[in-house]
This record gives sequence, C-alpha cells and structure tokens, in this order.
Amino acid sequence: MNEIKILLVEDEKLMSMFVEMELSHEGYIVDVAYNGRVGLDMAEKNEYDLILLDIMIPGINGIEVCRRIRKSSQVPIIMLTAKSDISDKVIGLDVGANDYLTKPFAIEELLARIRVYIRNKYASANTYEIKVKDIIMDNKAHNVVRGGKVIELTKKEYDLLEILLINKNVVLTRSQLIEKVWSYDYIGDTNVVDVFIRYLRSKIDDGFEDKLITTVRGVGYVIKGN
Repeated sequence: MNEIKILLVEDEKLMSMFVEMELSHEGYIVDVAYNGRVGLDMAEKNEYDLILLDIMIPGINGIEVCRRIRKSSQVPIIMLTAKSDISDKVIGLDVGANDYLTKPFAIEELLARIRVYIRNKYASANTYEIKVKDIIMDNKAHNVVRGGKVIELTKKEYDLLEILLINKNVVLTRSQLIEKVWSYDYIGDTNVVDVFIRYLRSKIDDGFEDKLITTVRGVGYVIKGN
C-alpha cells in the first residue's frame, strides 16, 4: 500500500503534537494546520487519504471546513471535538463527516477508526470494476469499454484513466497525476500529463457527444459523473 497521508486540523498545540507523534509512529505522513482557513487551503491543494478535523478552531470552524471540502472531495473526515452535544454530531454528519470522536479520547480508538477508513478506501479503489457514466473499467480483465466499444489503451493511458475514475468529481493537479502515474521520483516536465490526456481523449472521447475528461484551467483535470 502507498504511503498514507493524513491532514490534522487542530488548534490545541499539545493535542496536535501528541496526535501527530502517534500517527507518525504508525507510519502515516501527517500535515498539521492550526486553524480552519489554513486547513481548508491545504485540503484543497493537496490529496489526503483521511482528514482529522476539530470543530472549535479559529478562522473557519470545523463544520464549515467540512462542508466546503465535501463540495469537491469524498475524503474520509473524522471530526474531533470537546463537545458531546448530540446536535453537534448531527450537524457534522449532515455536512458530510464520516465519524466523530469526543475529547478526551484514547489514541488506540482513534488509530482503530483510521485503519477502518483507510482499509475501506483502498478496498473501494481496488475493486475489479469501476464505472462512471457509460465507461466501464474492469481491472480483472484489464480492459475498458465505453458505449459497448472496447478501448485499447497503453499502460500509462490505462493508469491515468484509472486514477481519474477512482477520483471522479475531484480535480487532480498535474503534479498529483505525475506522482500517482509516473511515481514520486519522476524527473521531467509536468507537460507529459497534457500529452497523455490528449492521447486518452482521442481514444475515450472522440466520437462521443458527452466528453468525459474536463480541463479545469490553471488547476488540472477531472472526470465528472456518477
């Protein structure tokens, strides 16, 4: 499994230091933000496998941060709060949080919940069949079909399409696509992504009225749909 990246948004310095230390000890890569505005910016600019989000944080509160993240990402979010009021939990879940932990909590419980969401995330990503709109990718047969037509792809084209399909409705930057498709140690121009997007479009979009791959100018690429 690839390195797991977690974003911790928590303004209590001692708490954040402790949780970061424990997560790092477990092998996770951890980024920390001490207020909601910075945390939201980091969540929008980077790709994380899970977010730990305190409710009572300065800048923008955790509820609003969660609401805004959910506009573009389905990354698992565990809310952390000193409040035990049921209404806070309901609001958090209503805006898209996956889970809740009330402070003080046992670090073992937090780690166990993180393992569940990470396991589910990768299990979902590695299912045999991925379907978005009228395109179907079968990882067992290693083929792609759109509108009943088998699409012949090179390995890099296949890998690029798979990442876009797995992250449907999430805009991925060129750098993120380089990391996932060409590996972290790739040395070269990120324009290679644009080149392969053109190759991919010529195979999966040409001849179809509904174009799957959308360019988000100045940001990257996304496949939108269900």
